[in-house]
Parts: sequence; structure tokens; C-alpha cells
Amino acid sequence: METTRHFTATVYIVNDGAVALHEHKRLGIRIPPGGHVDRDELPHEAGLREVREETGLEPELIDDTPDVPAPDGEVLPRPREQMLYDINVHDDGSVGHQHIDHIYYARVGSRDIDPAPGEEGPEVWEWYDREDLRESDLDPDTVQFSLAAIEAVEAAS
Repeated sequence: METTRHFTATVYIVNDGAVALHEHKRLGIRIPPGGHVDRDELPHEAGLREVREETGLEPELIDDTPDVPAPDGEVLPRPREQMLYDINVHDDGSVGHQHIDHIYYARVGSRDIDPAPGEEGPEVWEWYDREDLRESDLDPDTVQFSLAAIEAVEAAS
């Protein structure tokens, strides 16, 4: 059986030492904003779009991608991490679908979440500081990336 793969982008948004995570209805876990990269969209653009749609906040990527002197090319923001996640695993252990996730970190100027029409409401969002993250039962990837995002935003400030 063939494995299908889609590119996705995730952005851990930070404000005042805390990261915003929401309860994902279908998955039943808390995750940051993100989603599929649309046709003709760059991964970082997809991540920024998803933040705007899902939270109504304006993200500023924390980007320390080195400049490359290439007159015919453009340097793109480098994801902090790239992860391959199995999304659909069959009973026999074979993988039907995977996401290739580009993970970025960003700062936002507010915690006032106001999602776009059609998105889940602000009540599904919570802000987690370091202590909240360490004491939570969130999955280890989310805790690790959340803590790293807080550190990166503070280091860039």
C-alpha cells in the first residue's frame, strides 16, 4: 500500500513567556496553530496564515536563517525543526499517510485570541508558561518545542 505525504507548517507563538496551544477536536490533543501548506504556498507563509486564521494574532517569525549571497535566489526562513509524523497507521502497522511538518517559532504582541470565522473559538486556546508546560500531560514533542520557542523568543528580544 502506498504512503501519501503532505507538507504542513506549525508555528509555536509566544507572548510574555508563554505559548498558545489549542484543543484539536479530532486528535484530542493540545497543539499550536498550523495546517497544510496550500498549492503554490511556501511553508513559512502557510504557518503565518494558519496563525492569523486560527488566532487572529499577527505573528513575527523568529528567524536566524543566515543570508546567502545568491543573486538569483531568495533565502527562505529555515524551520526550527522538520518532523515526519504518521497520521494514518493501519492495523497491520503500515502507514497510509504522513505529514512533513515545518516547525517555526514566532512572537505575538497580544494574548487576545480572535479567530477568523469558521475557526474554533477562543475558548479552545490556553497559554502555557514554562511551569505549566513542565507540569502538563501534553505530549513530549509539544512540551519540548514550546519550551524551545519561549527560549528563542526571549533570546531574540
